Amino acid sequence: MEKYHPTRHNMQRRMTTHNYALPGTYHITLHVAGEMGQSLGQIQGSLEQPDESPNAPHVAMTPVGNMVREELLTSITKHYPMINIDTFVIMPEHLHALLQVTAPIVSSTGRPTHLGQVIAGFKKGCNRRYWAMTGQDATANSAGKPLNTTPSTTSRVLGGSPAQSVSGASQVPGGSRVSGGSPAREAKHVPSNGTTGRRPLFAYGYCDVQPITPEQLATQRTYIKGNPRSRLLRSRQRATLTACRYGYTTALTPSALRGFLQRECLQKHATPDALSAIECRLLLADGKIALDTYGNRKLLNSKLLPVVCHRQDKPLFAQQKARCMEEAVNGAIMVSARISAGEQEIMNEMVNHGFPVIIIADNGFPERYHPSAVRLDQCATDQLLLVTPWQYQYRGKNEQVTIPFCKAMNCVAQALCRQKDDWWKNSE
Repeated sequence: MEKYHPTRHNMQRRMTTHNYALPGTYHITLHVAGEMGQSLGQIQGSLEQPDESPNAPHVAMTPVGNMVREELLTSITKHYPMINIDTFVIMPEHLHALLQVTAPIVSSTGRPTHLGQVIAGFKKGCNRRYWAMTGQDATANSAGKPLNTTPSTTSRVLGGSPAQSVSGASQVPGGSRVSGGSPAREAKHVPSNGTTGRRPLFAYGYCDVQPITPEQLATQRTYIKGNPRSRLLRSRQRATLTACRYGYTTALTPSALRGFLQRECLQKHATPDALSAIECRLLLADGKIALDTYGNRKLLNSKLLPVVCHRQDKPLFAQQKARCMEEAVNGAIMVSARISAGEQEIMNEMVNHGFPVIIIADNGFPERYHPSAVRLDQCATDQLLLVTPWQYQYRGKNEQVTIPFCKAMNCVAQALCRQKDDWWKNSE
C-alpha cells in the first residue's frame, strides 16, 4: 500500500477582532513537531465495520499518544474549569479538539488569560512528560512518578514530506476559519536545553475554527469523529482520493472566456478589474484552461451534460429537470457548479437516485485537500468527481463570489461537456 503523507495544517491563523479570552466554541488543531513527526498512534480497523463496532476505523495510540490523551482530558479542565473538552480525536501526527469555553478564561491564580496561553500550557505539560518518556529529560513525569519507558520502545518516527499549509472550509468544514494575528497567539517556545538538544512534541502555534451555528457545530463534531475512517479510506484509495493537478485540459482559452463574460454579464459587473481578477486565478496548460480533479476521472469519459439554470427559464424548470433525469437514466453525467437553487435541486436529485455527477468547485484545492465526509464517500464510490479551474485562494467567511466568477464556472461546465447549456430545450 502506498504510504500515506500526514496532514499539515496552517498554525498561524487568528481573527484579529476576536477576544480569545471570552466564552465560545473553538475547534483546535495541533500538529506534532518536525518534518518526520513523533507518532501518536496508528490507524487500525475495517472500513466495512460501522462506527459503533470495536473494529471500526480507529487510532491505536502509542504510549506518547496515550499520554497526550490523558493530558488533554485532565490538565486543561483542572487548571481552567471553564473549559470543557466536547469532542476530540488524536491522529498519528495531529490532534483535533473541540473546546467549549463557558466563561471568561481565568487562570488558577485568578489572572485573566486567553486561549493561546491555555494551549501553551497544555503543550508545556505534554513536553515535560514526553521528554521524560523518551530519555530527553532526567526529571519525572508531571505526576511525580518515573516512567518505565525508553526511547526505543516509545518513540516511532513517521515518514512524510515537508510541512504544507492547509486551510479553508474544505479542510475543516462547518465553521469560520479565522486569519491574521492576535494577542491570543501562543508564546513561542524556545527550549532552554543547554546541551541536551530536547525537542518539543508539538509544532509552534495552533489552528482554530469557530463554528457559528448549531449546524456548523454538528458538522465539526462529525468531521472530528470521522477522521480515522477518512484517513483509512484515503490510504486505501490513493489514486482516486488525491487531488490530481491539471488532470484535465479544456479547449477553452482565457480570451474566449473573457468574451463570454462580456456577453453574459452586465457592463457594471464585467469590469476590466473583475475580469483580470478571474483570469489571474485560472489554471492554464498550453494556453488553455485546465482543471484539477478529485475523484475517479473515468467519469469524464461518459456523455457529459451541463446543468445551468437561467432566471428566464424558471417557468420551464420542470421540463429541464425531467430532461436531466431522462439523460441520467440513459447514462449521461450531469456537470454543474451548483450555484442556483435550481441547479442544486437537480444535482441533489441525481445523487438521491444514485447517478454519478461532476461538480465544479468554486475554489481551488489546497495542498492537502480533503472534502467533507459525505463528498469523500461519494468520491470513493465513484458517485462524484470534483473539478476546479481555479488556483487555491484563502477566503474569509464573509467573502462572496462575484457574478462574473459564477458565470465563468458555467462557461467551464459547457466547455467540459462540449455542449451548450440549453441542450435540454432540444428534442431528440
